[in-house]
Amino acid sequence: MSGLPLGLVIEAAVALLLATTIGYCIVLNRKLNALHSDRAALEKMIGDLVSATDLANKAIRGMRETAVESDQIMTARLAEAERFGVELANHVNAGQAVMDRIARITQAVRRDDEPAANRARSALQALNQHEQRRRETAA
Repeated sequence: MSGLPLGLVIEAAVALLLATTIGYCIVLNRKLNALHSDRAALEKMIGDLVSATDLANKAIRGMRETAVESDQIMTARLAEAERFGVELANHVNAGQAVMDRIARITQAVRRDDEPAANRARSALQALNQHEQRRRETAA
C-alpha cells in the first residue's frame, strides 16, 4: 500500500459520509420547517374557505326566501290584475250597451215620432235608474 494506513482511509471515508449525512439532515430539517409553516397557512386558508362557504349558503337561503316571497306577491298582483281586467271588460260591455240604448233613443227622437219619443223617454228614465243603482252598489 502507499504510505497511508488502511484504518486512516476508512476513518476519512466514514467522516466524509458523516459530514454528508449531517448536511443532508440540515437541508431536510429546513424543508420540514417550511412544510410545517405551510401547513399552518393551509389550515388558516381552509378555515377561511369554510367560513366563506357558510356565508354563501346563508346568502343562497336568503335569496330563495326572497324569490318565494316575490313569487307570492307577483301571483297575488297578477290575480288582482286579472280581476281588474274582467271588471274593466264588464264595464266596457255595460258602456257599449248604454251607448246602444242612447243611439236608439236619439234615433227615435230624431224621427219625431211621438210614441217612439215616449218610449225613448221611458228608456232614458230606465237608463238613469239603472245607472243610479249601479253607483249605489259600487259605493
